[in-house]
Amino acid sequence: MKYVAALASSPRCARAPRSSQRLLPAALLVAALGLLPAPGLAQTAEELIDDPQTPEDVLVHSMGYDRKSYSPLDQIDKSNIHRLVPIWSTSLMNQSGELAAPAIYDGVLYAINGSWTFAIDLRTGRQIWRTPVVLEEGSRRRSSFNRGGPVIYEGRLFRVTVDNHVLALDMETGEELWNQKFADAAEGYYATGAPIVANGVLISGMSGGESTTRGFLDGWDPATGEKLWRRYTIPGPGEPGHETWPAGTDAWLYGGAPTWRSGSYDPELDLVYWGTGNAEPYDPAPRGALDSLYASTVLAIRPKTGEIHCYYQYTPNDVYDVDGIDENVLADIEIDGEMRKVMIQANKNGFLYTLDRTDCSLIAAHPYVYVNWATHIDLATGRPVLTDIYRDFLAGEQVYIWPSRGTNAVPIAFNPNTGLIYSTAWHVPRIQRLLPEPQEFVLGASSTGVTNRFPPVEPGDLLGHIVAIDPLTGEKKWEIPMHDFPSSAGVLATGGGLLFSGKITGEFIALDEETGETLWEFQTGSSVNATAITYTLDGRQQITVASGLGGGLANRYARGLVPAGGSIWTFALMPEQGSAP
Repeated sequence: MKYVAALASSPRCARAPRSSQRLLPAALLVAALGLLPAPGLAQTAEELIDDPQTPEDVLVHSMGYDRKSYSPLDQIDKSNIHRLVPIWSTSLMNQSGELAAPAIYDGVLYAINGSWTFAIDLRTGRQIWRTPVVLEEGSRRRSSFNRGGPVIYEGRLFRVTVDNHVLALDMETGEELWNQKFADAAEGYYATGAPIVANGVLISGMSGGESTTRGFLDGWDPATGEKLWRRYTIPGPGEPGHETWPAGTDAWLYGGAPTWRSGSYDPELDLVYWGTGNAEPYDPAPRGALDSLYASTVLAIRPKTGEIHCYYQYTPNDVYDVDGIDENVLADIEIDGEMRKVMIQANKNGFLYTLDRTDCSLIAAHPYVYVNWATHIDLATGRPVLTDIYRDFLAGEQVYIWPSRGTNAVPIAFNPNTGLIYSTAWHVPRIQRLLPEPQEFVLGASSTGVTNRFPPVEPGDLLGHIVAIDPLTGEKKWEIPMHDFPSSAGVLATGGGLLFSGKITGEFIALDEETGETLWEFQTGSSVNATAITYTLDGRQQITVASGLGGGLANRYARGLVPAGGSIWTFALMPEQGSAP
């Protein structure tokens, strides 16, 4: 134990450069002596595909490539949830927010944040190793948190850092294996989203949609870090879609469409589905008020090449910053007597979309929150039918756009047994107006062309819901209001009839899947902005969630009211009186 304490407290380890971790041999010695488990050394492509069928591991974001955020595990259920207790917790040594869910392999938990990468003994919560995030000299820690989570494959852990680096660490030691810079912060780029591995290719995105950026996805060789391809999300001259940008201008070079979340993958179709963010600027004039492909769009791409197979644009000419960035849930659903391969997204624009994932065609779209910028989505054209909000905005009026976001960039859950989507949702408008004069172009600077803000909050205000909704009909089974604070946490559904989520005020909660009633809660000490995971250890179901106030909007509501500081919590059932643990 003394070796672990030395490793955890040593300032030398905290200052070590990316390529040097002098205390790691001590940690490995402890593992070799049997005091800590040695981290797993390999994960194959087959293991990633089979992740939902291996309850002892969590290898892929949202519990599987299909991003359902669902587990069939049912040891913890509505009849015994009152016995759920924390069995360990550990600090994540970070003040900038915990938004990433961990990964688990062979008894080791891997966690990332804006400051560190960790390997943690799943049985005890003790650190096996940790590697600091070392940013480029002069880098600003802008948005220095990480969404998604660590990616593990063939003995390597992959992640991004806010200064536009993607890197690989050795899962056994935490030592850096390769590191590639993919963009320049001076041009407005940064990075917070999680990569994925699909068909042997590591795919990563970028952030910076409010600056003078052109979005892209990169494909990397996971073994060497060699860049295999780049797919820009704004087509250049001569490419399909370039006609949706004004001719004779360079607007497309700085038009946004960032890729700051993460993707889903269908191994059978060999397609990755990745959403893009807003067009830039929000002021449509420099973009000719055209559709601005592929902003606010889901792209289906081939992982080996980055080739676009099909796409669907959720919000053409996005002036509302409603994006299309959220992960798509992949499911097979019976529609009119026929099984269809679909993808489902709770879009930031307030509509819940169901698309055919073989060709990106629209099947259904229904509002899941209050929406005032469009009346509905035309199923024939696939386009939103706009209200007068757009006309008034172009006229220079101040407009209230509902919603400012349907969800706050967090995973939804889909239970294939109920056929329902479960989501945290926001009930907050964006107050927006065009700038009175065109904005001067400054490379790397914010270039939205608007002023925008949220309204002040009064005690008792309704700010959101947790909702259960049918993606095909739009019928809500239940809707639980959230007052004073919205939620910035994702949802995990389980076979025990439970939903797990969290609150900005720090409560980790379990809801009845049938009614939305809160059956259990636990105060974690800081905001729950991440999504929980569940798995088995020695045949016993456990649940793990990260806690730590972070992210721009969570801070806007809770800074100064909720303590900061990152930690990770693991829960299991307390044995019944008289029974063995």
